[in-house]
Amino acid sequence: MSTASSHVPVLLEEAIAALNVRPDGIYIDGTFGRGGHSSRILQALGTHGRLLAFDKDEEAVLVARKRFGADQRFSIVHGSFAELAEIVAEHGLAHRVDGLLLDLGVSSPQIDDPVRGFSFLNDGPLDMRMNRTQGQSAAEWLAQADEGDIATVLREYGEERFARRIARAIVTRRALAPINGTRELAELVSQACPVKEKHKHPATRTFQAIRIFINRELDDLHACLRDSLDILARGARLAVISFHSLEDRIVKRFMRDAAHGPRLPKGLPVLYTETQGRLRVVGKAAHASAQEIQANPRARSAVLRVAEVLA
Repeated sequence: MSTASSHVPVLLEEAIAALNVRPDGIYIDGTFGRGGHSSRILQALGTHGRLLAFDKDEEAVLVARKRFGADQRFSIVHGSFAELAEIVAEHGLAHRVDGLLLDLGVSSPQIDDPVRGFSFLNDGPLDMRMNRTQGQSAAEWLAQADEGDIATVLREYGEERFARRIARAIVTRRALAPINGTRELAELVSQACPVKEKHKHPATRTFQAIRIFINRELDDLHACLRDSLDILARGARLAVISFHSLEDRIVKRFMRDAAHGPRLPKGLPVLYTETQGRLRVVGKAAHASAQEIQANPRARSAVLRVAEVLA
């Protein structure tokens, strides 16, 4: 199991400041990881504060229970933040949550553990599941998916311009033998790409796309953002850290649309308050400093967006 010290939270100070933590408040860390953000939230909470955390990864849940299990202010859910509304209702916290933090994507311990199959830097089984107790592994999906479906996933979730070539190469190779290892897939993708990007491995986009698809990352994000408005209290903060353009685009559009309010036909007899948005975007998008990027290169693509609930 990876230790808490192997993961460095990105934009930690900025995210905690964005939540504007009150000592007696109720907060949700939708992506516990190894507890970097949760630890800081708990430090800011008083004896009557509360923190509810989520994580798909069973290893992260074990870390959470080991680190904070004795803290009565803390509880952890083994599951996706897509289940937010249901779990919050079960805890009796609907419209009482003062802040929600999402640190999207894969965590450093997941990337660094070859057994998890997220990275091609070290050879390992082609799994990629954040929750290994359910769903198909990447190898199982690649073994039976249609060529067209593989190409669609690579194009939509990885923005891979050679998606069709790579999908064809995968289908051709699996007819000879199953593709079970990360290095095998990476080499296959590299051979299929006619043009190589400088400073980027040809398999980077493919691995990203398959991981996002296997874990339903964008679907879960849509669901969580939609339900957040039904669980957050007035004045609550929503803070989201994303690491690639697909995630950030979803977050940006959600906050923008929720801030604009419903788009109604001109001349419709409605009250002014009925046309107002439910969110207020707080400040501009924040990025990691040069100093943080130097210390943690994975922070390079991080973007933090914050909004406050108006009603």
